[in-house]
Amino acid sequence: MKTLARLSLLPMLLVLSACVTINVYFPAVAAEQAADRIIQDVWGREQAPENGPPQSRAPVQQQEPLAIRLLNRLVPTASAQSPDLDVSSPAIRQITASMESRHPQLLPHYQSGAIGLTRDGQIVLREQSAVPLAERNRLRQLIADENADRQALYRQIAVANNHPEWEDDIRRTFAERWIANARSGWYYQDRQGNWQQK
Repeated sequence: MKTLARLSLLPMLLVLSACVTINVYFPAVAAEQAADRIIQDVWGREQAPENGPPQSRAPVQQQEPLAIRLLNRLVPTASAQSPDLDVSSPAIRQITASMESRHPQLLPHYQSGAIGLTRDGQIVLREQSAVPLAERNRLRQLIADENADRQALYRQIAVANNHPEWEDDIRRTFAERWIANARSGWYYQDRQGNWQQK
């Protein structure tokens, strides 16, 4: 009976030993570095944060169940190397160039508090009264163009790296890094959506 039980376990062990899992995780650190490079290109190098960027939250590590830990010891997991993000495609360069050329027109409005950085990686007209009536429509168009470029940028980075499913993660990373790289005095939304001045 024991021999039969051992023989029935043999095919299961062979199947388990043949299993190799490849996990490709979103490269958060590489995304932050890529976002900082792009933001500094768009806003200019003097835009580096004066008090240093806020530290990103590290993911909370949860203890795996014992059965999973045992299985992981029996069946090795092949993890894909954490990739660097490619942010040099022609589409990405074109979008960032467009944003860079628009930034000097937006800069005075960041400084006056008329526009602010949202928690979802966009900009909005925050204080309409800070903009003369004759300039409001032009500013609204600049904001719409900037937001369209930002959305396209997040999408193009995900596509250029063959992971379109990363678009939301890239958007969240950029949202944090726009705020971290903002100048002192600029307005941004905190996680609850309240306006704060940096």
